[in-house]
Amino acid sequence: MRRQWRTEIVSQDKADHIVEELLNVVSASLDDDKAEQIVQIDLAGKTDIADHMLIASGRSSRHVSAIAGHLVEKIKTAGFPPPKVEGATSCDWVLVDAGDVIVHLFRPEVRDFYNLEKMWAAELSGPEPSADIAAE
Repeated sequence: MRRQWRTEIVSQDKADHIVEELLNVVSASLDDDKAEQIVQIDLAGKTDIADHMLIASGRSSRHVSAIAGHLVEKIKTAGFPPPKVEGATSCDWVLVDAGDVIVHLFRPEVRDFYNLEKMWAAELSGPEPSADIAAE
């Protein structure tokens, strides 16, 4: 099976390797910048938006901004296309979209409010059966 990765047609194995390399760059950057409560959600085969989603917190808006800035630079330095960034003006919630890896960076109270982990966990596990169906 062949898959298009960005603008180049590559084998599925090569595409998987590229995504894993990108994921390693992102994970290392988050660790280096002391991002907190890092959660990785595997989206491969479950949605077309990305293969991996990472959710992490910074201690303050300034910390979130620094994490996001360093992450963008490290992705570009590693030879990947520049990611799209949303929310960098307020830095309460910054989205770094590197294509197959999406990173959500939050201030702790904003992360608690939106609770993306719970939403995606429910989405990934499927709907809960209703009590009427379970009783049958």
